[in-house]
Amino acid sequence: MNDTPVLSERRPEGAALRVEGLGLQIGGATILKDVDLDIAPGSLVGVIGPNGAGKTTLFNAISGVIRPTAGRILLDGDDITGLSVPKRARAGLGRTFQTSSLFPRLSILENVRVAVQAAHGGSYSLLKFPRREDAATAQAIEVLEQVGLAHRLDTPAGDISHGDKRKLEIASLMATDSRLVLLDEPMAGVASGDVAGLVENIREMQRASGCTVLMVEHHIDVLMGLVDLVAVMYFGTIIALDTPQNIMENPTVQSAYLGTGATA
Repeated sequence: MNDTPVLSERRPEGAALRVEGLGLQIGGATILKDVDLDIAPGSLVGVIGPNGAGKTTLFNAISGVIRPTAGRILLDGDDITGLSVPKRARAGLGRTFQTSSLFPRLSILENVRVAVQAAHGGSYSLLKFPRREDAATAQAIEVLEQVGLAHRLDTPAGDISHGDKRKLEIASLMATDSRLVLLDEPMAGVASGDVAGLVENIREMQRASGCTVLMVEHHIDVLMGLVDLVAVMYFGTIIALDTPQNIMENPTVQSAYLGTGATA
């Protein structure tokens, strides 16, 4: 078998996200190496790979949580490699994490309303909420209706199920009008009965806003039925980028998953 990475010839002009030669070394260890990725605007792309392959590290680099030691990251053609996390958010990059990042003591409505305030150039201050009848509140209620949480507006976020917390995170992203959304294992810990609803929420977010979605998910069957393309990571690099069907039939990908694991 040829061990050369098998990448499809997909280099869209005007890519929503372009990662060029991205690398990360920590203490002499190579965590990411020569990562190249082009994502077309409005597409939904999954990222898979064995545990430790570098998936979350890649998300951390794209979102600004960590700084790469090589390469660059472009959002809609603009180099954001040196930008802070807040500046990337203002540039249109939104992200969820493997663990919930909500305000547990605030209500469902207040969580989304804070996101609306920030998106409109306002303050994140929890002491300066807009009035119940204002435009920001109306927008928050609208996105909560889209994810099926409008009937629980006053419920504290810390009191809802894990699946509903994930829906609330999706609603908060929808409220920010992010052009690029990174979803890091959105199905993790979600009860099986909530998976279908969460998948539909992700589809609706992408349809309603036209945003570009990059998604890490270990539920391969769910991922393959949702995304347009799949990127496969192994030992800190991307070894394949293609349609779900072609990825499942790719011998290089099969070898990676049947191998002895990765170190990234």
